[in-house]
Amino acid sequence: MSTSTANTTCAAATLLIVFVFTITAFQTTRGAEAVTTPMGSSQDITYATRLWSAMHSEKLVGAKAEKLKPFFGGARPHGIILELVYRNLTVGNHSGFLVVKKNYNGTDVSVANVERNRAKYLSSITVMYRREKGYDEDNQNWFWVKYRPDGSLFKKDMNGKTIALAGRILKGKTRDENAGCIYCHSSARAGDYVFYPEIRVPPVND
Repeated sequence: MSTSTANTTCAAATLLIVFVFTITAFQTTRGAEAVTTPMGSSQDITYATRLWSAMHSEKLVGAKAEKLKPFFGGARPHGIILELVYRNLTVGNHSGFLVVKKNYNGTDVSVANVERNRAKYLSSITVMYRREKGYDEDNQNWFWVKYRPDGSLFKKDMNGKTIALAGRILKGKTRDENAGCIYCHSSARAGDYVFYPEIRVPPVND
């Protein structure tokens, strides 16, 4: 699948989503005030912060990040122009596979303009990181995050709550009720949730 086809497929799937998560994501435990969600918990936010710190230390994000060749992506929810980084990364005691997609947008965005001034056009950084076994076996243990360029998390108002976009985005009670990142990426041809054929995802070892 070509890069443009992969992004178009992802965008079309996203447009079809009516965020069934609004109905299914929040489950109140009987007799308790705690609410469990597949994303945006305090644990998700903490892990996303640790992940950003590890990426920043390795110069994968931030002002000192290595500059790679941007390319035309052409589809939302990602950038018109993209920059792709993928490799293993250690967070704490776990070494997992990481895919970082830097999303560039703007009225006059182009590959040439991005290369001249990345900071002007960088709108978000979307990350998928393969966590330890048991994190989310239903979806190959991928942890999903949408960062702002400064490393803070995007948030979304859902069902009267403001939820950080980190964790299992957007996992439903059943596979058919998945939405967001999980819904879109589950259609990747190789079955590994990654649309780019040049990326080979190694197995989880811990």
